[in-house]
Parts: sequence; C-alpha cells; structure tokens
Amino acid sequence: MGTVTLGVSIAVPEPHGSLLQERRAGFGDPAAHGIPTHVTLLPPTEVEAADLPAIEAHLAEVASGGRPFPMRLCGTGTFRPLSPVVFVQVVEGAESCTWLQKQVRDASGPVARELQFPYHPHVTVAHAIDEAAMDRAFEELSAYEAEWSCTGFALYEQGADGVWRKLREFPFAGSSVPPQAGVPVDRGTQPAR
Repeated sequence: MGTVTLGVSIAVPEPHGSLLQERRAGFGDPAAHGIPTHVTLLPPTEVEAADLPAIEAHLAEVASGGRPFPMRLCGTGTFRPLSPVVFVQVVEGAESCTWLQKQVRDASGPVARELQFPYHPHVTVAHAIDEAAMDRAFEELSAYEAEWSCTGFALYEQGADGVWRKLREFPFAGSSVPPQAGVPVDRGTQPAR
C-alpha cells in the first residue's frame, strides 16, 4: 500500500479561512492555495497507508473526549529567526489546542511523535518567503481579529501535487460532555443554560 503524509488540524472557518488564504497568497507564499487555513494539531507525518483505519479510530476517540471551545485570533507573531514563519496569534483557545494535540500525538496512539519545536498554536500567513514580504505580512495583519466556536478537527492528506485535502472531520461529542480530568477549560466554554 505504501505511505501517505497526514496532518491533523482545526480549520479556520469561513469567511476567515479564505480571507487569510488569499492574504497569504498575496504575500507571495507559493504554498498558500495548497494549504487550507488552519491551526495544526499534528504536523505533516508520514505513515503506512494500512494504518489509516487505526488512526481514524484514534482521532474519533480523541474527539469524543473533547467539547466545543471558543477560538479567537488576534494580531501577528513570528518564529524568525528560528523558523521563517509569520503567523496570526491564537489568543483564546490555545490551552484547548495544546491539550488536543497532546491527545492526538499520545505515545500509546498510532501517530505518536516528537515535535521539532515546542507546540505553539498559530495560523501561518507567510512561510519561507523573502524577508520584505514576511515583514509586510507581519505589519498588514497586525490588527487582524477573528473568533468562532471550535467544534472539532479534521484529518488531512497531502497529495502528490503538494495540496492538502480533507479526509474526514471529527466533531467533538458536544457541549454536554463534562470536562475531562486534566482538560483545561477556557473561559466561556460552559454550555448556555
């Protein structure tokens, strides 16, 4: 069967996703249209295609333990000079993203892996382009804001053409799910009564 390259992420919903994707393309990032706008939970990871059913079962289990939480983006940041990336910051929902990515990469699961850098939830808007364009992305999106309720995450596969395509969505069990032990609860995640 061979191998496939997978990633797990939280999609940035419309109209925000398309707007940030267009801005990324406008800064000259050639990968912009091949990468849906997202917050990464599992970076590109090569796995055996035969392991896909086990991976999907694992992700469904992770999602069943989650519940919707507020996500808010605001302002920009950069990983330069360590990594050539400019991003929009996750200012609400970061703790929940951190918990989720730990569950996805859990040592007992089928996609256990170490990260090259410490996990920092963000939305990339420029990657590996010239410095002037990176500076422009940082400045032009410095006042950008968006917010939504995160209700799940998705599994993506990178095609031979370099484009990432959604394979399956994994919705959270719902707002009626009680907080799990050790799961950080962001402000405002309690269901309306």
